[in-house]
Amino acid sequence: MSLIGKEVQPFKAQAFHNGDFIQVSEENLKGKWSVVCFYPADFTFVCPTELEDLQNQYATLKDLGVEVYSVSTDTHFTHKAWHDHSEAIGKIEYIMIGDPSQKISRNFDVLNEEEGLADRGTFIIDPDGIVQAVEINAGGIGRDASTLVNKIKAAQYVRNNPGEVCPAKWQEGSATLKPSLDLVGKI
Repeated sequence: MSLIGKEVQPFKAQAFHNGDFIQVSEENLKGKWSVVCFYPADFTFVCPTELEDLQNQYATLKDLGVEVYSVSTDTHFTHKAWHDHSEAIGKIEYIMIGDPSQKISRNFDVLNEEEGLADRGTFIIDPDGIVQAVEINAGGIGRDASTLVNKIKAAQYVRNNPGEVCPAKWQEGSATLKPSLDLVGKI
């Protein structure tokens, strides 16, 4: 069942952020755009490359009014230890949520029940807490965070311009479409 158009389900969790432990809930995902990035586990191989890449896009995402949350089934304590011992993870400024209960991973339907780990899932959530985009990758396929920037710009444009949609490969400032009977069969 798709989560597109669905509200983020309630959760409460501990997170590591800028040297502190904080509590995070679904309410933190409201009032601004959010990216929630699930990954299998700390102290692994593909995961640090993805999270470092996400950090490299963090300033751009913040400029777009987006907050970033990474989530794994590790604890917030493990996130801190990883942050303290990995050069790549030590750069991270966004919030790292611990999900040892696996509730958040289940809520977003990314939990691999056999392994007890989250799949690689990326979710774009609008300021109302509604999921607007989902990307799920197999464990061996790392994500490219630069693709998030255009997806978020498109999602923000569509939200701010009702009745318009963004075609494939849309870039900010390029033409959009206004679905109508006149366009049927002409694209």
